Amino acid sequence: MRRGRGSLRAARARRAEEALAPTPRHARRRRRPVPRVVPVAAGVLVGLLVVTAGYAATSYQRFSGGVTRVDAISPRDEGTDEEADLDGTAQNILLVGDDHRPVGATAEDLAKISTQDDGGAENTDTMIVLHVPADGASATMISFPRDSWVPVPGHGENKLNAAFALGKRDGGGDDAAGARLLVQTVEQLSGLRIDHYVRVSLLGFYDVVEALGPVEVCLNQAVKDRWSGVDLPAGVSSLDASQALAFVRQRHGLPRGDLDRQVRQQYFLSMEARQLLSAGTLLNPVKLGRVLDAVSGSMETDADLDFVQLAGQLRHLRPDAITSATVPVLGTPTIRVGGSAVSIVQVDFAAMPVFVQGLVGLPAAYTDTPAAAPSSTQLVVTNGSGRGGAAAEASKGLAALGFDVGEPGSADVTTTTTVRYPAGSEGAAKAVVEVVPGAVPVVDPSATGVTLVLGTDGVAVRTGADAAASDAPVLDAPASDPPASSVPAAAPEEAVEGTPAPSPEPGGTTYAAGACIN
Repeated sequence: MRRGRGSLRAARARRAEEALAPTPRHARRRRRPVPRVVPVAAGVLVGLLVVTAGYAATSYQRFSGGVTRVDAISPRDEGTDEEADLDGTAQNILLVGDDHRPVGATAEDLAKISTQDDGGAENTDTMIVLHVPADGASATMISFPRDSWVPVPGHGENKLNAAFALGKRDGGGDDAAGARLLVQTVEQLSGLRIDHYVRVSLLGFYDVVEALGPVEVCLNQAVKDRWSGVDLPAGVSSLDASQALAFVRQRHGLPRGDLDRQVRQQYFLSMEARQLLSAGTLLNPVKLGRVLDAVSGSMETDADLDFVQLAGQLRHLRPDAITSATVPVLGTPTIRVGGSAVSIVQVDFAAMPVFVQGLVGLPAAYTDTPAAAPSSTQLVVTNGSGRGGAAAEASKGLAALGFDVGEPGSADVTTTTTVRYPAGSEGAAKAVVEVVPGAVPVVDPSATGVTLVLGTDGVAVRTGADAAASDAPVLDAPASDPPASSVPAAAPEEAVEGTPAPSPEPGGTTYAAGACIN
């Protein structure tokens, strides 16, 4: 049969994407070629709930004894890293899902997920940071799209889901080396310190849902997709393990493709967490035992993850306090890499610090530090507002207030006005925020001093009573700001086409009981 141009372009794009992945995939003879997606947060919650619910030590030993431990977190320089840790005693757990084959998986096991003729692959298709504040009263699942085009330390730019496999290859086939490079990549991207690491296989996800029993979901419209196999009516459905797998795999037919699949994963995990926290699970030792066995048999964690300690931190967690969010993105363009078209997710790097801080809150070091005197505060102003002369004008206003202001500069256009500062400069940053109402203070490990970055939000320096009537910078005689410096090395050659993506909602999304999605 003759292929049309669209089919040929799609085939070339698939070959280009596979060329980015360092590990080859074996031929698949399954009926539906669906993407491999593994939500794993439920596995972590199960382990924590066992201890939180006060089950006998034998139950916990049964769980922890089946967990594989790897050296996934690189050694820390405690002095430097403590200063760079944005959220202090809060915990950030990197949850990773792929379709690696657990040791001892049988042909019958693989048949459950339609991959019995597939050798598996180690590109990580699900990456979620589970952020747990120090008080443990809430939790946030921060999703990182697998196709995010990001710097991978030592490897230039690549898709985020290639970092694990690249690290494993560099480490001579060692899973721990892959985990360390992925952790490093996510830390560099988000600015968060990753405290722990958990990896679960596709088979593990299936087994958890099978042991837990049907999970209820609700859709605003009926869906039917031949690629993932999902076929559900509008309204409430109870999903078995196979249906759940299809539900979280779907991206074809969704308006934003992989980005909407992230929403599916977040929603399903929230519904699953509700079921895990229900009396029907916690008060049923037989059912809970099956869930424990399913999770621990396919879970790999860092060597230092202490489920007892973390469970104590989460003892007051309730389903309505579990929030989901996806890192800010600009769209899903197709770019040219080495002459081939590759579909990616374009991350909004400029918005990342404000997004992360909106989820984790201001560091205690900032809130506990008094503002410094303007005369002892040095800073520079950069213009990301897109309005000519804004940085020069703001610099004049700050200097008039007694600040020691350097030469103004330019920055990439950004929405939010921020005050970026290195750890140890909290007092200076707070002094600037006090005279620039609406600016968001952001600790930046890469910063060498305090910088006021003007955004498109119109936030401005208030220089006196007259200025209080207006939030806009005075631009009567705009000076010229210097040109912005070049940003990333090894940038994509050319953006071909793409789909715009809306900005994430501040604080993320909480899915109430009975909530429906598209």
